[in-house]
Formats: sequence, structure tokens, C-alpha cells
Amino acid sequence: MTKLEGVLPAVRSMKDFESVLRSHHENIIFLECRLSQISSLVKYTKQQNKKVFMHVDLIQGLKVDEYGLEYLINDLKVDGIISTRGNVITTAKKHNVIGIQRLFALDSHAINHNLKICKRIKPDYIEVLPGIIPNILKEIHEETGIPVIAGGLIRTKEDVSHALNGGATAITTSNKDLWS
Repeated sequence: MTKLEGVLPAVRSMKDFESVLRSHHENIIFLECRLSQISSLVKYTKQQNKKVFMHVDLIQGLKVDEYGLEYLINDLKVDGIISTRGNVITTAKKHNVIGIQRLFALDSHAINHNLKICKRIKPDYIEVLPGIIPNILKEIHEETGIPVIAGGLIRTKEDVSHALNGGATAITTSNKDLWS
């Protein structure tokens, strides 16, 4: 299994995509894109020997069901799936693709509810948003034993350091200034 660590660039635009293709990063997270773009994005990314992780909830035009996921996994050969939905992560894992459960740490109730889901489906990683609360990152990792990725509201190098020192194995950011 691919080990996700350090800064993971999260691409929102074609301009960012071109930039990250030329970078040293091995793993690319695709956030907002259209169904018509995915095939080309994956093709060019794979040609650069980089791994593709798709946030499937944010793909415009894709129905995130068994068939939509089979298209991404079997036809396009994505390396990982990110979703807020447990059934999507279960399907990804069933197809031997990295499953990243995204959860929002809004309040104690939301965290407890999401921890129950994570313990049941056992994703490969948990992405916690916002990723700027180190003690929550550590708590989620200790409670589940699953590696945690910090994402959302990470704006400075200090935010990156705090998240990584607080228990996150990696951080996702669309801020190009933090990719280096």
C-alpha cells in the first residue's frame, strides 16, 4: 500500500495541475473536476509516474455508486478514493484501492459519530477537516489506530508543522505555496 506522508498537493484547477505535474510530489489529490476531464487528468498524471487520489464527492457529473466507482477503479486505475461516505470507502477497499474517509470535526457529536463509522469500515486513512486542531488529530488516531491526514484551513508552514507534530501522517492543501 502507498504510504501517504508529508504534504499532499490538492489540485483544484488546471493551472495547479500543470504545476504539480512538474513537482517532486508522487501523490496528487484531485478535488473539484468534471467527469469529462478525469480520463485525461489520470492519463497525464500516470505518465509522470505519480499516483492519483480522487475526491469522488466533488466530481461533477459522476454518480458515486458502484458503477461510477468501478469506472474510476477498473477503467482509469486511480490509486485512491476520498469520500465522506462510508459505503464508498467500503467499495474502494473491496477493489484493493486506498480508501480515505473524510470527516468534519464540527463538534463532539460529529466526531463521535464519524469515529463509529471509521471503526466499522476501517478506512486506510482518515482525513480530518479542519486540520488545524492537533489534539483532535491525535485523539482520532489514538481512538481508531488509523493514520490521520489533516486537511482544511491549513494556511501556513506553521499550520503544517503543528498538524504533523500533532499526529497527522500527512496534510492535504490546495495552497501551492505549501507544496514545496
